[in-house]
Amino acid sequence: MEGEQVLIEATGAVLPAALAVALSPFPLIGIVLILSGERGRRNGLLFAAGWVIGLTVVSTLVAVVFGGADDPDSTSSAVADWGRVLAGGALIVLGARKWWKRPRGADHVAPPRWMASLGEATAGRALLLGLLLSGANPKNLVLTASAAASIAEAGAHDAGLVAAITVFVLIASCTVLGSVAIHFIGGQRAASFLDSLRRFMVTNSNVITVIVLLLLGVSVLGDGLSGLGRR
Repeated sequence: MEGEQVLIEATGAVLPAALAVALSPFPLIGIVLILSGERGRRNGLLFAAGWVIGLTVVSTLVAVVFGGADDPDSTSSAVADWGRVLAGGALIVLGARKWWKRPRGADHVAPPRWMASLGEATAGRALLLGLLLSGANPKNLVLTASAAASIAEAGAHDAGLVAAITVFVLIASCTVLGSVAIHFIGGQRAASFLDSLRRFMVTNSNVITVIVLLLLGVSVLGDGLSGLGRR
């Protein structure tokens, strides 16, 4: 029963960060472009695999490093709280910077240049891109590290730790995995739907990113300050 309570607590703690990762526009745009390519099914699966692996590796490493953070008086807990303060501040700064550099008026919104040839991506590039966008993207790194620290602070160990990380990765991957599943089972109608979704994300990527960064930044910063205030 205690293990279930810890898992529920850990899941609740990581839910906001997991949803923020899932709503990142560029991975969703990227997977749709890959799926629409000549070898879309193979490359889509490889991109999704790279995405899941990247999130799993980062979250596991952080959770292991902060393994003693469930003790409020431990050094790990203090480092985790200070890390949240820095991470929350970084997210707010990133959100403000994104808003400041947003397209103005009738400016044309286009995806980054690296997305231009995703339809012809090789298997290796599709896998590598999934790894980089999940495990090496600065915003996702901050969100994943914050979520993993929350799992450690909830006291999840062994099977509970594996379960909590699995829940985080699945939620954070729901849009990528969902796009692959829709492509596999939906046929032409799915292709039209995914292309409409891609256009929407391209057009509104700045607004979506800014909202996610600012809301999560305030939340993470508040959690960190609350933790430091209890010391």
